[in-house]
Amino acid sequence: MRFLTWSLNAILIVATVGLVGCSTGGEWIKNNEDGGPSVVGGIIVEPWGEIEGEPVQRYTLDNGQMLVRLIDYGATLTECLIPGKKDGKPVDVVLGFDDLEGYIERSPYFGCIVGRCANRIAFGQFDWGGRQFTLATNNGDHHLHGGDKGFDKRIWDSLPIVVDGGTGVEFRLVSESGEEGYPGEVRIAVRYILTNDDQIRIEMAAESSEETPVNLAHHSYWNLGGHDSGTVLDQELMLNCSRYTPALDLIPTGDVSPVKGTPLDFTRGKKIGADLNQLPKPGEPFYAGGYDHNFVVDGEQGELRLAATASDKNTGIQMEVWSDQPGLQFYSGNFLDNVSGKSGAVYPQYGGFCLESQIWPDAIHRHTQAGWPKVILKPGDLYTHTMVHQFSPGSERK
Repeated sequence: MRFLTWSLNAILIVATVGLVGCSTGGEWIKNNEDGGPSVVGGIIVEPWGEIEGEPVQRYTLDNGQMLVRLIDYGATLTECLIPGKKDGKPVDVVLGFDDLEGYIERSPYFGCIVGRCANRIAFGQFDWGGRQFTLATNNGDHHLHGGDKGFDKRIWDSLPIVVDGGTGVEFRLVSESGEEGYPGEVRIAVRYILTNDDQIRIEMAAESSEETPVNLAHHSYWNLGGHDSGTVLDQELMLNCSRYTPALDLIPTGDVSPVKGTPLDFTRGKKIGADLNQLPKPGEPFYAGGYDHNFVVDGEQGELRLAATASDKNTGIQMEVWSDQPGLQFYSGNFLDNVSGKSGAVYPQYGGFCLESQIWPDAIHRHTQAGWPKVILKPGDLYTHTMVHQFSPGSERK
């Protein structure tokens, strides 16, 4: 068992995000002595493979209506089952793999927490405090989702927890100073809570020993028709976002533009594929392969507000996404390429969509520009991020 020695502030950071009435369901654990599953506060805990001798745990949360599974590799959501309208049969609405090897060998960030800095940093470098920092360029010429071994590729410490109105898992991680080229030691805590009213609540917090960019994001690929149902192009999407940040080579230009009159206007809701053919083609400026855009969430940063609503007519399942972050990256699974997934499913292009609440991409290069959110976390300050997925099942609640 690994146990991290955290400062008093770090021990308390998640409580400051807003979870109250919390009691832990057990000690920090890695594997049970007998190697088999156990039940802690109604949460099933079981081994799920190992990496270089270090065990990985899987957690199963069940509120009687929804079932959610998480692993401590990447603090990853691997399954989310909710009743569809056809006989109330459970539908798994997230893309993923049947085993740990899939997540290690071929995952395009399925279901994980990405960081230290989500999204892109142009050309893998930034200047701060009179120093230049060089990061991995793992996405063409640019740095993406924390680099070659970001938080998605780490085994987190994990703890089953019970809170008022739900059960969950808390994950903790220490990112050492210099890791992936970033300055400062950063301590991170993330909680996933499955509530009794069918929410998946994700709360993130971090503190740093030095000034450093911090921008965490949850990266599930959703398909509300079921992970094995084909493309999401006929699913309805509404984005509570009247502006977006145009980007060249997926790096923001610095402009903030209205979505009105463009194929990026989802303010009244439409099918994901409705205007796909109006987006830039290969070789044209602003080409992104489909939707891969940072939208500006209407309302005040720091306030939990509705960012998006998605639904599937065949299953009747609806998902609302609430966030306190300034941006929402909508990605339509453009680069999925017949990925072999769970239960023999093959995930085609546009086989899932991502809604990543976050600080805007490449914000480190816009820190002096008016209107751009700040991405630097200073010592003594606390980074917090809350994201809520509210589900409405396709059948009546049991």
